[in-house]
Amino acid sequence: MLTSKSSELDRVVGLEIGADDYVTKPFSVLELVARVKAILRRSELSRRSTAENKHEVRAGCVTVDPMARSATIRGEAIDLTAREFDLLHHFATNPGRVYRRLELLDSVWGYGHDGYEHTVNSHINRLRAKIETDPAHPELIVTVWGVGYKMNVAAGNRAGA
Repeated sequence: MLTSKSSELDRVVGLEIGADDYVTKPFSVLELVARVKAILRRSELSRRSTAENKHEVRAGCVTVDPMARSATIRGEAIDLTAREFDLLHHFATNPGRVYRRLELLDSVWGYGHDGYEHTVNSHINRLRAKIETDPAHPELIVTVWGVGYKMNVAAGNRAGA
């Protein structure tokens, strides 16, 4: 986004609704060119990663098919936004690994701007609402207090979970 609105709330909303970057006026042409090049690099890395990672991923009760961009929980299809899918795929590919919010911003969003960590929280909450039996007491995507988040595949394998 290229805009004159520069408040933190405007930047957060812009990024949360899907902007890859948020640049406010006045801006430097050199900085704008550098940001465009960075986005193109990330896009190429993402394309390569997608090409290399075509296989279905299973982590406990979660199955993610990157080619179809579809996911199931306990065999039931779930409707996810593009970012929710990417986040779930990232967790399912690396079950049990704890990710700090900034690591998730880098790995899933492709950027690591200070001050936007709560973007991760918002997406995690929306993802939990779709995949957890009880989103108020998550068992699949769990918070590791003081660190970040991880996928707990053992919880999804329990009877009745």
